[in-house]
Amino acid sequence: MTAAPGQPVRAVLVCGEVRTCLLPSLQTLDARAAAQLLRLRSDEHVRVSERPGMYALSPDVLTGVDCRLPASNGAKVRAVGTVAARAALTEGRLLQSTAYFSLPAVGPDVRRPWGQYLVRPGLVEPFGKLAQGATAEGMLKGAGRGELDLGMIAEGLLAELRRHPLLDRRVPFKSSPTRLRWVARRATTGERAALTNFTVAEGGLRTMELRLPADIPPAAAAGLCEDLALHDWLLTTVQHMLDNNRIDAIDGPSVVEALHPVVVHLLHLWMPRAHVDPALGHLWDVLEEKPGFSRQWENLSRRIRDRLALHSFVVAQGALPALTQ
Repeated sequence: MTAAPGQPVRAVLVCGEVRTCLLPSLQTLDARAAAQLLRLRSDEHVRVSERPGMYALSPDVLTGVDCRLPASNGAKVRAVGTVAARAALTEGRLLQSTAYFSLPAVGPDVRRPWGQYLVRPGLVEPFGKLAQGATAEGMLKGAGRGELDLGMIAEGLLAELRRHPLLDRRVPFKSSPTRLRWVARRATTGERAALTNFTVAEGGLRTMELRLPADIPPAAAAGLCEDLALHDWLLTTVQHMLDNNRIDAIDGPSVVEALHPVVVHLLHLWMPRAHVDPALGHLWDVLEEKPGFSRQWENLSRRIRDRLALHSFVVAQGALPALTQ
């Protein structure tokens, strides 16, 4: 049985995709400029906080969809509804866009008028019964032709923001964007939220699977995934910068030149759980235990600081004779 229009719908699956990249601007944006950049709607304000760091979150915008759902078993299930998308800016430097939606276990057999879908923002209804497992696997694998493509919606929003007149479309250093696809299935009664799988794939793609109690809103799940995606981007980017610059093999001013962008723009951004719903904060523990996000970050940070300290010592030692003459 499907819910009547205007009545709450019991979602059994929430799906999303997060895109994370460096803001295309030489200068970081302050809180006022961040709010201007992320003002996607005139009827809702951008949420801006400055503690523990500057963070801005746009209101949701909706995209109407009427297409097939990706499914690993090849099922051709049509679905109709709206996908929610939003953008976030962290410390005026890291830009993210997220597209996400919820799915009920069963939907109507006929298409409703659009007005009935609009009163349930971020909900996409299947025609008939939803193949939950196959749809979750299909969303993680990625959309095929004619299927619901969250990545395209998230990338479209990101492209729109990159063209904003506030931005000079220049970057302080080279980096690559990352993508996080995620699905959250409903937890059983009494079960806590759980992170059941996190995978790093090729081409900047990551996938994540969650189990969430019924009282966790989809927006909170999106917030958790944005936080994990941001910190994964930081780890990936700093590791690549150190590897590409062969930091252990260079000396002299080249060391400072190579490490300058990391120290100035990235090291201070590591703040896991800063903007995560308290009910989901414990899910970070899974990634702290294995693969050990913060341990890896601390190791990278220590390596950078030790390399700069060694460079400073060598410079000081070279200058001593001249100072004592």
